[in-house]
Amino acid sequence: MNQYSSFARVYDAFMEDVPYKKWCGMIVDELKKENITDGLLLDLGCGTGTFTRMLSGAGYDMIGVDGSQEMLMEAREKDADGDILYLCQDIREFELYGTVRAVISTCDTMNYLLTPEDFVQTVRLVNNYLDPGGLFLFDLNTLYKFRELMGNATFAESGADAAFIWDNYFDGESGCNEYDLTLFLKREDGLFERHVEVHREQGYTPQEVRRFLAEGGMEFVRMFDGETGGVPGETSEKIFFVAREKGKHTGSTSGK
Repeated sequence: MNQYSSFARVYDAFMEDVPYKKWCGMIVDELKKENITDGLLLDLGCGTGTFTRMLSGAGYDMIGVDGSQEMLMEAREKDADGDILYLCQDIREFELYGTVRAVISTCDTMNYLLTPEDFVQTVRLVNNYLDPGGLFLFDLNTLYKFRELMGNATFAESGADAAFIWDNYFDGESGCNEYDLTLFLKREDGLFERHVEVHREQGYTPQEVRRFLAEGGMEFVRMFDGETGGVPGETSEKIFFVAREKGKHTGSTSGK
């Protein structure tokens, strides 16, 4: 079962409470601190392109990469002007035509990297596709959020055209969070069709993330709480990390 296949059709409706504007403001502020006020950026794991379009509206030229063709179909439908280049690629193996000034990755995309090896490989690719001194800004759901707020619980939500049941399972020993998503989507004939997706995310400590960044060839710059913008604490639910390009690895640009 593919992640974000059937869910792509209703993803935006169920994400209405996500503070995209707040996060966009935080990220643009971080970019401006490094004098990145324009130019080409990559949105890694762009989904339906909501955040990609916000950054485009802030004056940046955008590329969006995502592994779900269904999510990208939604993104392209909303890009009426065709100003954004969307590419369907695995974030662990993405390829660009050149370098970009910054890479952005939000909505816990990096939590979908389930092993340290995948995390480091993705960091290495990001580093190789950044301009000299370019930035990588990404967020992660924390182990605190997985353990205390999601845990082993069931969540449900319904609307006129769709409903879902989210069965969550957290393994405290491995730090892996799995949720089994059962969707009921309304068809043209008025009946509801059932779809099932299984999602897995991995929790990492800030210390682990800093090590992964170093192993991937990047320089850690800072991190901040996704809610307050301040110093992350033990009860932070989402942490943003900022890293800087630090020279290129030898070999091919793809990092392989």
